[in-house]
Formats: sequence, structure tokens, C-alpha cells
Amino acid sequence: MKIIIVGCGKVGQTLAEQLDKEGNDITVIDRNQSVIEELAGRCDLMYVAGDAINHEVQQEAGVEQADLFIAVTDSDERNLLCCLIAKKAGNCQTIARVRSPEYMKEARFIKEELGLAMVINPEYAAASEISRVFRFPSAIKIETFAKGRMELLKFRIQENSVLKDMRVMDMGKQLKCDVLVCAVERGEEVFIPGGDFILRGRDVISIVATPKNASNFFKKIGIQTHQIRDAMIVGGGGIAYYLATILITMGIKVKILEKQKKRCEELNDMLPKATILHADAVEQSVLIEEGMEQAEGFAALTDMDEENILLSLFAKNCSKAKVVTKINKIAFDEVINRMDLDTIVYPKNITAEYIIWFVRAMKNSLDSNVECVYRIIENKAEALEFKIRENSPVIGHTLLELKLKKNILVAGITRKGFSIIPRGNDEMMVGDTVIIVTTHMGFTDIKDILDNGQTATFLH
Repeated sequence: MKIIIVGCGKVGQTLAEQLDKEGNDITVIDRNQSVIEELAGRCDLMYVAGDAINHEVQQEAGVEQADLFIAVTDSDERNLLCCLIAKKAGNCQTIARVRSPEYMKEARFIKEELGLAMVINPEYAAASEISRVFRFPSAIKIETFAKGRMELLKFRIQENSVLKDMRVMDMGKQLKCDVLVCAVERGEEVFIPGGDFILRGRDVISIVATPKNASNFFKKIGIQTHQIRDAMIVGGGGIAYYLATILITMGIKVKILEKQKKRCEELNDMLPKATILHADAVEQSVLIEEGMEQAEGFAALTDMDEENILLSLFAKNCSKAKVVTKINKIAFDEVINRMDLDTIVYPKNITAEYIIWFVRAMKNSLDSNVECVYRIIENKAEALEFKIRENSPVIGHTLLELKLKKNILVAGITRKGFSIIPRGNDEMMVGDTVIIVTTHMGFTDIKDILDNGQTATFLH
């Protein structure tokens, strides 16, 4: 697929790298030639140095032949105008990044009137992800499937957990709960576990279950499931604003610490139900005075990754709060993972996930459809939701009969509003929504799970 990306910031570079890995033909437009040349050194792509508002620049980038045009500059107005020009100049789908709260209130109208395929807001998407883990603080990450009927939850097994040294196949019998372990992270290794797989302390596991069964499962293993009652947010940027808005609607008390006085005044007007404090949270005494030790939720959302990491480590050391850390730039993933920071949110990666899902959906065949894509383990495993259509090759066979590629798990089936944790004798039917977890990257069709007639192992 031929894709044009306008804007070579954090989001634009992440998109270019991910979409290039998936075999797309990428062209990047940016006014900063040195930045796009550096990106071109890492990826197989074309680039045009110039202003994408200029019709001739878009023509040089090949807009008339493009399938998809994505505008992710730091200006909402520029993104919308670029998409409008691209829509008129070519016959492509368009996606615009829109960050402003004022514009987001009219997102549906803007999308329809400008003919956009998608309006994406990285800050709001990140805030939504944080709000989900504040609702269920025992989880590291939560994703929803089948319109909220099924959830994928990631959490760490503690050394004193009843799950330690338990076989996956014994969980249902011993705990009497209907959940499915679909992925296990152990150090740098990732496993799609079979029934004989033994869980260990410190493993990070991902489970699939209905919300009710997930809650029941956590209660049985002695982990709290109720949402937090109050949250302290450090940093008053876009994510903080959207997060506060969501949390207030959930009935959660919100306190925001922001060191810029002008921004505090803006937030006071925008968030009358939140407590806004003009303070530098780097000072530990300030955090203690403002109640960090008693807070049930803590989110480090400043513009400095290093500051967010230090704040989060301090919060974990002096409180029992659910701690969320925003990271934008730092690339030392292995070092960060060893810090045991609880939940880490990467806004640029969340944006990339939404757009990758859209790209794969555009590539679909007629017999199935990618409904959503989640990278549950960065660049190592993903969860995909497919809609099963007529004539799909997976229809008419039990899961035991299907010859699947290795490291693939059919993790969930939703049928006529009812959710099923699948076993070997279950079948996929027309109209089903199916969750697939795999270490293979880039699936666009349900038939991609099949092993083309070669012997494969069913993992349940």
C-alpha cells in the first residue's frame, strides 16, 4: 500500500518505522530535510522536503497514486488543511491528528465534513488507556474487544501469588474461573503458553476474559479490583486534561500539579471540578505535603521522560498508589522494563496502533476483517480481533481440526452478544468476532493463522 506521512515528529517517525516493517510503500513529507534524511537512513522510504500544504509538494510525493494520506504535524489546522488538499488532489483515504480540546468536541462533524477516514488524538488515546488501568488498578494494561464484551488484561505474578508454579491447564480447575492465559513475558522471552506451561513468580501474563470473569479471577487470587477513589497527576499538558476529564466522570477526585502558572489558570477554567496546584513536583516535600502517600492513583505526565521515571519510582517507594508513567522519547526499553515501573504509556505507540489497524483493515479480503490490533508486547506479540465472514476457510472445523501456525492462540469468540473462552471442540462461525494472540506480526486476514496444510500444534 502506498502511504504518505506528513510530519516527522515522534508520532510520524514511529508510524513510518512500523508501516515500513509491514511492507508498505512509504513517502514522508517534512519541512526539516535533515530530520527526514536521518529517518530515511533507518527505513526504506522516499521523502520530500517541503510544506505539504503546497499542492506541488503533495504531487511530488505522489498523492495522486497514494492509497492513504496521514497528517501528524504539531498543528491541527495544518493537518486538516493538508488532508483536505490531498482529498481533492488524489483519491486517497485521509487521517488527521487533532489535539485541541476545542476541535475534539467537533471531531465527528470535522471528520464527516472533510471526508476524513479517521481523526486521531494521541493525548486522548493515552488518557483513555490510563483511565482503564485506574478503573482496574491491579492490571498493567487493559485492552477491550468485541465492543467491551471481552478484555485482555496484563499483570505481574507476585512471588506470594497462588498462581506461582501453577500449570496453565490447572487454573480453571483450581480457581473455578473462566479465563485464558494467552501470553507470558519472562525476562526478554515471550511465550504463547500451552496447557503444560508452568507460571513463575515475576512473570508478566496476559489473560482474556469477560469483564465479570476477570473481576472474579482477580478476587480469587487475592488482588483488588475496585477502581481508585482519587488520583494525583503531575504535569498539566494535554494528556492530563483529557485524563482529568475522564476520571471526573468516573467519580474520581483529581489533583493536578503544574509548575507553569499560566497553564494552571487555563486548567482552572477548563476543569472546575479538579484541584489545580501551582507547584514544582520535583520537590519531594511538595508531593508529600499534597498527599502522595495517601493517593490511590499517581500519573507522571510531564514533558520530561527522565522526570516522569524519577517521580514514578518515588511514588512507588512511598505510597501504595497505582502508578502510571508517560514516556515519549527514551529508547532504552530493556533498562526501563527492569525498573518495574508498573504501567508505562507511550502515546506515540498508541497512535501507531490505531493507524496500523486501519491500514490492515484496508488490505482485508472479503471473507474476514481486522476489527482492531493491539501490540500487547512491543514488537513481540499482538492481539487481533477479526470478524468472520462467509467463505472463510476457518468455518466448519473445530479448533482441534484446524492446522494452525505455531505460536498462535484463539483466545476468544463472541457470538450474538455472548462471549466464549474457546476450547478444542469449539468452532468459528459466520458473524463471530474472534480474538487471535500471536507472536507473528502483520496478519491482515483470519486465514493467515493457518499453516497451509502443514502439521501444527493447537495450543489450548
